[in-house]
Amino acid sequence: MAKSNKPIVWGPFAAGGTVTAFVTPVLILLTLLAALGHVPDGLTYEGMHGFASHWLAKLAIFAVITLSLWSSAHRLRSTFFDFGLRRDKQIATIVYFMAIIGALASLMFLYCI
Repeated sequence: MAKSNKPIVWGPFAAGGTVTAFVTPVLILLTLLAALGHVPDGLTYEGMHGFASHWLAKLAIFAVITLSLWSSAHRLRSTFFDFGLRRDKQIATIVYFMAIIGALASLMFLYCI
């Protein structure tokens, strides 16, 4: 039986989709509250900076961003295929490379906090 690399791609895709599905509505709600001027005490700039400065919070933020980027890249790859672009290897290389670049950029930003 031939071995497949699909679990390497599908695992982070599923994890990223799940994380994004739970985190995105909360971010939308918090942004809406902030836009209306109702910022809870724990979500002030000082409070959020203090949270993001801890190494465990940085790890969690990095995981959320990386998994979301990977899930989006895989979804975009599937969309290109559905639209009839059959250059799967080139498209996969581009979208996953961009996800890796985004993950590295978030890592560098979190390191500077």
